[in-house]
Amino acid sequence: MTASSTSTTAGAREHARAQEAAAAGSVRTRPVVPASAWPTPPGGVAPEDLVHAETVAGGGYTHLAVARGTHVRLTDLDGDACAHVLAFHAEQPWERLNVADTVKVQWQVYLTTGHLLLSDQGRALASVVADTSGHHDTLFGTTTRARNEARYGDGAAHGPSPAGRELFALAGAKHDLTRRDLPPSISFFQGVRVDDDGAPQHRGSAGAGAAVTLVAELPLILLVANTAHPLDPRERFTCTPLEVLAWRGYPTAPSDPRWDATPEGRRALENTAAHLAARTARPTAGATR
Repeated sequence: MTASSTSTTAGAREHARAQEAAAAGSVRTRPVVPASAWPTPPGGVAPEDLVHAETVAGGGYTHLAVARGTHVRLTDLDGDACAHVLAFHAEQPWERLNVADTVKVQWQVYLTTGHLLLSDQGRALASVVADTSGHHDTLFGTTTRARNEARYGDGAAHGPSPAGRELFALAGAKHDLTRRDLPPSISFFQGVRVDDDGAPQHRGSAGAGAAVTLVAELPLILLVANTAHPLDPRERFTCTPLEVLAWRGYPTAPSDPRWDATPEGRRALENTAAHLAARTARPTAGATR
């Protein structure tokens, strides 16, 4: 292909369209549109309930604003994805994921099915309702540009080994969030365990096809950076595609077994319910109940 000049409007247009054509022909990592082309939904989910389908490249990111009750499934397609995740209350984004409270309140550093992602207000932002991986990390956050530059030679968001903080900054900007709004994150699919001497042990992936499903207990903004884990021992930057699939569903209700699974979780869910009730307006006079 002959390179087109971008010094004119016509040349810039040709260049942009050539890039899109090249991406369409060689890269499977992009949002899937139209909806008729979306993948088969999980069992029991109607196709019309799918709201998002995307494959995020290794070294890429995505962001979603989802309604309460939305299920979001992350899948490690090829066995070397690492989904670094941040969650914010969509209606008041100063309320956000608090990893320290998520671990401390639930007495558990190794999250899996049945655990909650807690906010800094003691409320449940999301519940983990399915997990076939078990290889996750709540302790070490994501990578920084300085660290990736020292280790891989580059940490810029658009470079060959992007840092998670740089990707989060881009994703957050889409929702008017700045770097100061980005707290420590949780990562899925690259496990870390702490040995008896207190030293971290990187466990790597559970393998291709492992998945985690979250349910939004509040309307959420989710930021996802798919980049190498900071404790990955490999010399070369390694990260493979991540599938993100979302569908309409229901939040945790008092009738669900997970509501009363633990007293700590119940209090967080009750805090969420009380917050939502306080924000619900009374019916107008004469309205049908």
